Amino acid sequence: MSARIKSILVAGMGNVGTLVALLLKDSGFSVTAADAKPDTTLGVKTAKLDVKDSAALRKLIKSHDAIISCLPYHLNLGVAKLAHANGKHYFDLTEDVPTTNAIQQMAKKGSSVMAPQCGLAPGFIGIVGASLSQSFEKLRSIELRVGALPQHPKGVLGYAFNWSPEGVVNEYLNDCEVIRSGKIKTVPAMQDLETIVISGIKLEAFTTSGGLGTMCETFKGKVDRLDYKTMRYPGHCKLMKFFFHELLMKDDRKAAGNILVNAKPPVDEDVVYVHAGVEGWIKGVLKRHEFVRAYTPITIGKRRWRAIAWTTAASAVAVIEMVANGTLASKGFIKQEDINLKDFLATRTGKLYNQNA
Repeated sequence: MSARIKSILVAGMGNVGTLVALLLKDSGFSVTAADAKPDTTLGVKTAKLDVKDSAALRKLIKSHDAIISCLPYHLNLGVAKLAHANGKHYFDLTEDVPTTNAIQQMAKKGSSVMAPQCGLAPGFIGIVGASLSQSFEKLRSIELRVGALPQHPKGVLGYAFNWSPEGVVNEYLNDCEVIRSGKIKTVPAMQDLETIVISGIKLEAFTTSGGLGTMCETFKGKVDRLDYKTMRYPGHCKLMKFFFHELLMKDDRKAAGNILVNAKPPVDEDVVYVHAGVEGWIKGVLKRHEFVRAYTPITIGKRRWRAIAWTTAASAVAVIEMVANGTLASKGFIKQEDINLKDFLATRTGKLYNQNA
């Protein structure tokens, strides 16, 4: 293990945060798990923490080499500022664009790594898409699609809230960055419906916000078309448009999330579909390269973890491993699309994506 990161603080011990802590421990890091109600059965150090207590959080951050925030997105910027001010490496799982933009500006000065968006989307899907694009001499399109779904859907909505309802509602309502005709543009969420079939399973895909991370900035002028879409079972998008727009639930996002979780609570048997397609020219010939996977629950540390939990947590831990072992930069802002997929999959944690596809 490199001296870059030996000790790491995990803030937020939900399902993903708990698994992040376990995977980091298994990878050889000294881990402290911090939460308002920390789980003392994990085999790692724990700390009771109110994230609104800046003094207590600062003290914990200063005693570690790095911190990863597994907190709700609206808390991440405050944590990032404390990490940056104290010269500590920072990682998170956010899909929130304004938060990431602020962290990117912050990272221009300082001695530590600032790496937000280390989850599944944004995160792993951007690593996959950018790596596929490298084999082309000229790019035409990059299409990134992810769907976290119940394996056995019930009802016409065909969904279960295995992820943060706050995050899902924001993805469905916030505008989306895309590239069209080589230029960055903003389009509404829940638009541009298309059909995708994976292993005989028919899905629909539509625009949602945040999944591209910083890719539009990176690929502006280099590709004609770039977008991210969420995959769902057919008919989902139409129903969600009715719920948010005709019933005006868009005007009360918190209530919308509560209604949806009450109607469609989490399920244990989920599946994460990942579909990346890149088109362009190689030696003058137009070609398309794809990466298509279906990830299901796996057992880690004698506990069975949902697909959405382990694919999100493992992506973040693999990135941390790469910073620690020197594969990635030791300071500055890390874009997910700058991470090499082969190197990512070679990490102890990244191997899970090959072993469980």
